[in-house]
Amino acid sequence: MRDNYLFTSESVSEGHPDKVSDQISDAIVDLFLAKDPEARVACETLTTTQRVVLAGEIRCKGVFENGEWADGALEEIEQVVRNTVREIGYEQDGFHWETLTFENHLHGQSAEIAQGVDASGNKDEGAGDQGIMFGFACDETPDLMPAPLDYSHKILHRLAEDRKNGTAPFLEPDSKSQVTLRYEGGKPVACTAVVVSSQHAKGYHEGDKEAELKSYVKRVVGEILPEGWLSDETEWHINPTGAFEIGGPDGDAGLTGRKIIVDTYGGAAPHGGGAFSGKDPTKVDRSAAYITRYLAKNIVAAGYATRCTIQLAYAIGVSKPLSLYVDTHGTGTVDDAAIEQALKGIEKLGGLTPRGIRTHLGLNKPIYRKSAAYGHFGRDADGDHFPWERTDLVDDLKAALG
Repeated sequence: MRDNYLFTSESVSEGHPDKVSDQISDAIVDLFLAKDPEARVACETLTTTQRVVLAGEIRCKGVFENGEWADGALEEIEQVVRNTVREIGYEQDGFHWETLTFENHLHGQSAEIAQGVDASGNKDEGAGDQGIMFGFACDETPDLMPAPLDYSHKILHRLAEDRKNGTAPFLEPDSKSQVTLRYEGGKPVACTAVVVSSQHAKGYHEGDKEAELKSYVKRVVGEILPEGWLSDETEWHINPTGAFEIGGPDGDAGLTGRKIIVDTYGGAAPHGGGAFSGKDPTKVDRSAAYITRYLAKNIVAAGYATRCTIQLAYAIGVSKPLSLYVDTHGTGTVDDAAIEQALKGIEKLGGLTPRGIRTHLGLNKPIYRKSAAYGHFGRDADGDHFPWERTDLVDDLKAALG
């Protein structure tokens, strides 16, 4: 890699229309997993002006069996959707949790897909689809994440907190951020540009109100970025188009899975292609992306590299991964092939099969709604939430690698 360069990543808030869709889809996943830890869910959400539409396939004991919905199930699904929109903060004429139109087009899972995934006889549970998944970690931040993305997330998370606690009542839910950092010697040292676009209350695009909003954003960014990274040379773009009163699904339709680079590493590492939200953990698009992040993070945390990329590949219906690839980008203290062999030999990882991943990380639980905004990675492991962010594999790696 080059030693000296500029790199940019972006984030979007929980009120961005695509993120509204992601959170609704994951709220549905949580609903079904709470009722049946072996539930199968593939839920897509469309959000637009005063409308939410669900589509996809499910299988869930006690909720949807033999092609029939249990009593009260449809009403519970709708209530989960409305509650999610309310918690995000949408009570606007163009998108209001209480008055929006809701459509549910969820139906049963394909029996042909199910036969490939379900365990039977001597066959272990297979992957829910073919695909390649990547995990990544680096030492640029305490979260072991690429710095431009990490700080982009944190800016928007602060804006949402301040909006909800009354510190910044002029903010509305929809917002985006973008951070450009200058790297020297391969390490981030300064911020050269910040872009923040936030939906706002009426009139906050002119005069004293605009000045108040911009001053507030600059203060927040200054509190989040490391000391000394901002300077007179930093380029600022705060609501650069002017008024941003119409936002969220009223301003732009949202779809599940349309912000996968925001969800992962901000473009600083590869992404396999599959989205996460709306999928139960038999789908390796989700679970294998989580385990690869977990492995990469533990390798960096253990001191075997300052930068690590891991790839896994699967075939639908097949339990054993087709390949495992480790790349420490020339920063490794041991050979990459040795790390690969060590990972294959750690028994608690269950051979990195779909079942082994879910068992080790405890993924068959209603833990996903919280992951659907501000990134799936670089978060604090909190009880059952974000188990892939734990660094509890360090001792096993040291035992295997010395």
